[in-house]
Amino acid sequence: SLSLYSHKSHICRVTDPTRVITAEYEQFYVVNVYVPNSGQKLVRLDYRRTWNDAFLAYCKELDEQKPTIIAGDLNVAHSEIDLANPKNNRRNSGFTDEERGDFTTWLESGFVDSFRRFHPETTGAYTFWTYMGGARKRNIGWRIDYFVTSERLMENVVASEIREKVLGSDHCPIMLLLAEPKEDKEN
Repeated sequence: SLSLYSHKSHICRVTDPTRVITAEYEQFYVVNVYVPNSGQKLVRLDYRRTWNDAFLAYCKELDEQKPTIIAGDLNVAHSEIDLANPKNNRRNSGFTDEERGDFTTWLESGFVDSFRRFHPETTGAYTFWTYMGGARKRNIGWRIDYFVTSERLMENVVASEIREKVLGSDHCPIMLLLAEPKEDKEN
């Protein structure tokens, strides 16, 4: 499920009540998202790719107005480093060349995977583990939850972390810490 908690005032609009919540703050947008997965045997891959294109267009439109933070379950492990068993998952939902290529398009469109910016070589950093086979205990997981930010916002990002020790779900929380924006020196 999607949720967005804030102690600052903002304007919130629900673009798709099952998938996207957008909050507008004075200096940036936050878009909380659950990206549809491609399904078993990739039966929804075409739908997923169409959805990816539309969602990227929406986020780019927001980004033209002010910096944007995309937060949530993007249902893709972008690189081999982002899952425990890449060779065994090459054509599985969340690790297809198509899904990974779509995520690369995001990164080539002015957005940044904030965790990888701070932790480019960190292995074993996952946000999702299946309940089957003791995967979490053995850290056999996937990193599919992200904070993707506008490149120009990265100067205010202090940290992007995974809270893997927090239990209660098959996913764990992720954290993005922002510094107060620098004062405009001309004013």
